[in-house]
Amino acid sequence: MRHGKKLNHLGRTNSHRKAMMANMASSLILHKRITTTLAKAKALRGYVEPLLTKSKNDTTHSRRTVFSYLQDKDTVNILFREIAEKIANRPGGYTRIVKLENRLGDNAEMAIIELVDYNTVYGKDVDAKAEKKTTRRRGGASKVKAEPAVAATETAVAEVAPAVEETPATEAPAADDKEKNAEKGE
Repeated sequence: MRHGKKLNHLGRTNSHRKAMMANMASSLILHKRITTTLAKAKALRGYVEPLLTKSKNDTTHSRRTVFSYLQDKDTVNILFREIAEKIANRPGGYTRIVKLENRLGDNAEMAIIELVDYNTVYGKDVDAKAEKKTTRRRGGASKVKAEPAVAATETAVAEVAPAVEETPATEAPAADDKEKNAEKGE
């Protein structure tokens, strides 16, 4: 029975699973995003996130520990130089798993696992969330701040108004066509 055993063996022997996880973790660190099955992606997340946490502390001991898992010097250098700088302020959750459609050959559930800080699609949302907005139940200062905002919108409307006045000028040729058609009808 498998009571309390949290590790997914993925249908492989221990040595095969360790080698596969090391290769997948190296590929993830090098390419920042890989496509694999959902089960492998979930197993890889549990394998690579402790390594990413260990890379925040750049000591000889942590480098040797990470190298014992990855078995690739270039990957370890990239991890400790580039990736550790980007994830320095993040308290955890360095990877994101996005589910894809099932694979055509065997209908396996597919997924993309990626490093969160290297995604360009969702990077804009992170910057927008950086501005912290607080709401309070009783107004006070917020009403004072609202008045200049209303004044700013009025000036913006005043600037837009000349552009609105120019639009009838483009419709003038259509009126000339109507006059010409009226003259031909006479």
